[in-house]
Amino acid sequence: MVCTVDHLASAAGVGALGKGGSAADAAIAANAVLAVTAPHMCGLGGDLFALVHDGSGVHALNASGRAGSGADPERLRAEGKTVMPHLYDIRSVPVPGCVDGWLALHGRFGRLPLAEVLAPAIRLAADGFPASPLLAPGAAFIGSLQSDYASVRAVGDPIRRPGAARTLEAVAKDGRAAFYQGEFGQGLLELGAGEYTDDDLARDQADWVTPLSARVFGHDVHTIPPNSQGYLLLLALEILEGLDLPADPADPAWAHLLIESARAAGHDRLDVLHEDATAPLDSAGARRSLVGTGLRAPAAKGDTTYLCAVDSDGMGVSLIQSNAAGFGSLLFEPSTGINLHNRGIGFSLEKDHPAEYGPGRRPPHTLSPALITNDDGSLRTVIGTMGGDAQPQILLQLVTRLLVHGQTPGEVIGASRWVLGSETGFDTWRTGEQVVEVEKGAPWELAERGHRVVQENYGDGFGHAHLIDVLPSGMLAGATDPRARIGAALGC
Repeated sequence: MVCTVDHLASAAGVGALGKGGSAADAAIAANAVLAVTAPHMCGLGGDLFALVHDGSGVHALNASGRAGSGADPERLRAEGKTVMPHLYDIRSVPVPGCVDGWLALHGRFGRLPLAEVLAPAIRLAADGFPASPLLAPGAAFIGSLQSDYASVRAVGDPIRRPGAARTLEAVAKDGRAAFYQGEFGQGLLELGAGEYTDDDLARDQADWVTPLSARVFGHDVHTIPPNSQGYLLLLALEILEGLDLPADPADPAWAHLLIESARAAGHDRLDVLHEDATAPLDSAGARRSLVGTGLRAPAAKGDTTYLCAVDSDGMGVSLIQSNAAGFGSLLFEPSTGINLHNRGIGFSLEKDHPAEYGPGRRPPHTLSPALITNDDGSLRTVIGTMGGDAQPQILLQLVTRLLVHGQTPGEVIGASRWVLGSETGFDTWRTGEQVVEVEKGAPWELAERGHRVVQENYGDGFGHAHLIDVLPSGMLAGATDPRARIGAALGC
């Protein structure tokens, strides 16, 4: 089974499974299609994280890129900047890690030839695909910056991306050198004008790391260690497990306790999250005492795509890939037309901060996929969401519904959500009074419990979440998020 935000991507993943490919092949095939058809969410110019359960255990892949050798925080401070530039600035663009991530995942867990895995994405990029309801509005704007999208006026308008097709074909034939030292890499060096060196692009951006895990509610929940913010999910779950949680998720006390657990877990995130950080999972007891004290925590939004796949041998892959904000930095490598992420916005410009922008450093990252195993170590669930800083908050709600309340995947994904609000999804710690955004129609009355509540329309501000659950019978049950409007869970 494969769950993604787009039926074209899910079909590519299921096609790989049907040819005897692994869940890793399916995840790469699906992600490659999304890199073509959903450039407003992800792409070859972005980063990637993945968790893999292969029967022998859980493996974690960090394919987040590093800042170039020309990264100079003093220069930015001299320009009067106190936070990293958000758009139209190459300094917000670490070396993209996506392609290295695909190659690492395929090299360790793939079964099909890479060319076969990437073939659906290559075909769609070369021959064209219809603009989705999510892509069309952004493409109409972005057409003034990149010619591939210039003719898009409405949903269904055809889009061709010859530069992306060329790049994918080169990677399928010649591997990483065709990307990082090829047409894209050379264009990135020129666009960077000193931000990157040849050695920066020669350095592999993908590392296999030890997953971060916590035992909660009778299961082991796994995520990516820092520089990912995934620890916030585990810490919030540990805090929540010690609270008197109502049996009914429709009870306002249920949402209140989850909100307070998220705040207690994340109130110091800007100070403690960096690539060399040790996740403070042993502080759950102390942080539980902070519940109800009005602490602030990270917020929602952001543009990312999450997908998951499970194959007939029981391998599961939980994969997330992103540009950060929308089309990312709104910079495009000029030769291929590939848009570049802006994950550098996670860096600090505070002098001597552990997450300070600097050469070869990875920024703090919102991407936080999850994977759940049973008592015996077998795979239970692959699960994740887009949503910027709110990813751990959304996952906290989903995992609690699944493990505590025994809801089905459809019930878990379809249920009402809350998120802690912000202007961009990456700035709640820095700006404004924190509010709780609640989907219209949600059953909770939270103002009476001291929360400042804003009702928001049902939509992607509350994430695009997907999950696949392995039932005790061995059958698979999956759900994709209707908030995406085009999501698809397909099986073979």
